[in-house]
Amino acid sequence: MTHTHRYARFPAAKYGMTRDQAVQMNRQMEERAAGVGLEYHLDGGRVGNTADAHRLVRLAGEQGVQGDVVEALYKAHFTDRRSVFDRDSLVEVAAEAGLDAAAARDALASGRFAAEVEADQREAQQLGATGVPFFVIDRRYGVSGAQPAEAFAQALDRAWNEPR
Repeated sequence: MTHTHRYARFPAAKYGMTRDQAVQMNRQMEERAAGVGLEYHLDGGRVGNTADAHRLVRLAGEQGVQGDVVEALYKAHFTDRRSVFDRDSLVEVAAEAGLDAAAARDALASGRFAAEVEADQREAQQLGATGVPFFVIDRRYGVSGAQPAEAFAQALDRAWNEPR
């Protein structure tokens, strides 16, 4: 079994598709990413719980490097095939992006931001998010998945024109 097929098990199981469909979906995502200048490698990727990564993103917000840490985590996962699931790797990636490594280790060890991340997850579920990407407009309208610009324009128009 190739790496692509191993990685395809997760989307196949999650979205109720065959392994071949999942492999094709991954290839399409890589092609779409390449079309906008992003280098994605979904074959051989890792899957896992991202709660710790979200906790470090919150810490990065306090330290003024949130955008850099988010970008580093995406690059680590999608381009470099580095783990964003184990704590040592998370701290390393975040530190490379400017987050204080000692503060990151302390936050992960202490459980800091766990309640906030859990609250974010509950809120996302209440808003209808079942996967990523998922965009919420005016806390009322959701756009799920990688959609064309027209889908966003329609959701924005709807949010603007419909009364609250």
